[in-house]
Amino acid sequence: MEDLSQSKFHKFIAHPDFENEQHQSVKQHLQSVAELSAKLATKLGFAEQGRLIGLMHDFGKYSSAFQNYMQLIVAEQTGYTPDNDEGSAEGSASKSLKGKIDHSSAGAQWIINSLFPHYLKLKQQDQTLAPYGLAITQALSMCIASHHSGLIDSLSENENVFLNRIKKSDELTHENECIKNADPELLTKAQSLASFEFILESSQQLKAMFDKFELSAIEHDYYLGMFTKMLFSCLIDADRIDSADFEQPSNKPERFRQPDWAFACDKIESFIAQFKPVNPIDHIRAEISDNCFQRAQEETGIYSLTVPTGGGKTYASLRFALHHAQKHNLDRIIYIIPFTSIIEQNASAIRGVLDEVNTDDWVLEHHSSLEPEQQTWRSKLACENWDKPIVLTTMVQFLESMFASGTRGSRRMHQLSNAVLVFDEIQTLPIRCVHLFNNTINYLTRFCNTTALMCTATQPLLNQLPEQIQAFGELQLSLENELTPNINKLYQQLERVSLKNLTKKDGWNEAEITELVQQQLSAVNSCLVIVNTKVWAKTLFQALQSQATDETKLFHLSTGMCSAHRKQILDEVRARLASGLATLCISTQLIEAGVDVDFGSVIRFVAGLDSIAQAAGRCNRNGKQPKGHVFVLNPAQENVGMLHDIKTGIAATTRIFTEFAEEDLLKPEAMNRYFRYYFYERHKEMSYPAKQDQTLLNLLSCNKRNINKTPFTLKQSFMTAAKQFKAIDAPVHSVIAPFNEEAKSIITQLCALDKRFDAASYRSLLKAAQKYSVNIFPNVWQKLIDQQAVYPIAQDEAVFYLSEVFYSQDFGLSLEVTSAQQDLIF
Repeated sequence: MEDLSQSKFHKFIAHPDFENEQHQSVKQHLQSVAELSAKLATKLGFAEQGRLIGLMHDFGKYSSAFQNYMQLIVAEQTGYTPDNDEGSAEGSASKSLKGKIDHSSAGAQWIINSLFPHYLKLKQQDQTLAPYGLAITQALSMCIASHHSGLIDSLSENENVFLNRIKKSDELTHENECIKNADPELLTKAQSLASFEFILESSQQLKAMFDKFELSAIEHDYYLGMFTKMLFSCLIDADRIDSADFEQPSNKPERFRQPDWAFACDKIESFIAQFKPVNPIDHIRAEISDNCFQRAQEETGIYSLTVPTGGGKTYASLRFALHHAQKHNLDRIIYIIPFTSIIEQNASAIRGVLDEVNTDDWVLEHHSSLEPEQQTWRSKLACENWDKPIVLTTMVQFLESMFASGTRGSRRMHQLSNAVLVFDEIQTLPIRCVHLFNNTINYLTRFCNTTALMCTATQPLLNQLPEQIQAFGELQLSLENELTPNINKLYQQLERVSLKNLTKKDGWNEAEITELVQQQLSAVNSCLVIVNTKVWAKTLFQALQSQATDETKLFHLSTGMCSAHRKQILDEVRARLASGLATLCISTQLIEAGVDVDFGSVIRFVAGLDSIAQAAGRCNRNGKQPKGHVFVLNPAQENVGMLHDIKTGIAATTRIFTEFAEEDLLKPEAMNRYFRYYFYERHKEMSYPAKQDQTLLNLLSCNKRNINKTPFTLKQSFMTAAKQFKAIDAPVHSVIAPFNEEAKSIITQLCALDKRFDAASYRSLLKAAQKYSVNIFPNVWQKLIDQQAVYPIAQDEAVFYLSEVFYSQDFGLSLEVTSAQQDLIF
């Protein structure tokens, strides 16, 4: 092997600079990432551990094999970088080497070789600390080995993956050569960090954390996995930040700004003070808000805010979050919202509170799956890392950041520490994710100085699981941490609708349903119909369209529309309702959770009682009538066989209908019993069933089936679990829809970036494109591909846009050109 210290490589290159040839050296990159990683890991209480993995993560770049590769890249001026996750491409010498040069194993081996002797000494001195010393050693090594792939398995079904990785031959990892070639200053620093005192103190700290709580074996091992994932997140983000700042030095001043929470608190207090209670409901909302303000001074932890729809939950939760963040000097507030349809609404409300400031510095909306699953270097630099004071994202994005494969979501994970997490409409959490979610929130709130607030009108019983599964992970939410003092009284005070159960043996046919709709429209001038399937939405819309009069405006809402399209429709709906104009809307359940509309009457196809309660919240929301009317009916023909949650919810609701009087159906007692039927009876699903009779909970904790196959403390099959995880049942593709002129301009600019790419522009355009994206299930995606209706913005890019003729202003995305009379609704 060539002696690089005497060679042409006077500077070991980590990242090339094609414009000025001021290449970033390996030493510069490792030192910068070490400082960034330490800064991020400080929130976790493990700064030096973050520093060490940052210092050694690209240690393998000191090899001659890697530097020969870098010289090819520099000579070719391709802009192709070795940190790419994508597969090999043809056409250049550097690309043909992609995937053949391992530069992540050398640092992982160095960690094991340096720390393992200290662990053995620790084991002799204190057997109780030994498992934690081994866990620290393994976790640090695993983070480095995984920093381009996502966390690897410790164990898979048939392989001791981690052990095999660290035993990889020096001929392939070049560890000894890298030790010889490394900058002496850097190696000295690493050696000083990797001491016996380091292992001793790390082990004591980790053990002390866990000893504070009585943990089941599953919880204990899950927490060790969480510890590893949080450190991994710090490393990934530090690596991406330094790489981005090397290409765009102007980014640096924007990093790590501490929010001025006092300023934000003054803003919301001024905002609240301008409201003068007029109606009885205004006094109730004010009382809820004031209670949240007072409770914000309490300790970090898990809280619930159970408020009937229309109770002012958005502003009350924001008031709590802002004052709580100020009290505890937290870094950010993250809103996790079930549907993209209400992110813009909540973001607009927050921006309204922070009036007269540059809200782009404060508020980030992140709700798109435009980022490709298989990342390119471009998208790595451009991908959002949630580095804003107030972030609004979806439950899907949250769950994928915690559990999905790759490094994209993992990068954001550490931002969940030292933060307030506000879960809006928490009842929409997928059943199979219950234990994963509970254990994750328990870890964050116990060990990461995080507060989680569970908001809903229909609180699920995450903290009251059946006794037989409590050891799998029950949310550590005490009844004292409910921010609403007297829930039963509050529900009685905010009762604004009467619920009518109109279900019948043979169900309602199309003609009967449309007749009821017309009756309600005549009686109260506005009616909302919420259905379970897109087929029924299409059927009713077309039937009612043929009966429409000049006075009535008919609207349709669909997930086939981009969020900007839905927002435009909802803005018009609200304006008409406020003006008293005849308004009729047909929607799937996307309108239920948190969308601020106030119809005179609501007709709801039978579903889960929580969905019915949420639908009722769209009726007489502001108390303009003595009582609004909500009708629940069952259609004669409805195919919900594949919609397991809806099907199970209908069965549980049917039981509740036989056990409670109509006037009690929306009260907390009925809702609690509903969740016992719906929620508890599905307890076997809560551990996330996976392949081969496994569960993701097991794979991410004890991994019992493979527990004796490794000498290491961490048994988790991180990558196996991540590859099986899906936040939703079917993976979706995302496409940019040409909804209006702005959307078309964004598409044009993204396509033009192929020749003049820069990370800042790419990031800005993807951010702007989020509100024009539509998520598409695989079967529909394939049909669009077959019709040549979708196109990538550039060759080898996984960001797509939709042909204009396949987007309808009435229905959104269509499988037929929109000049046709019959548009399909999705």
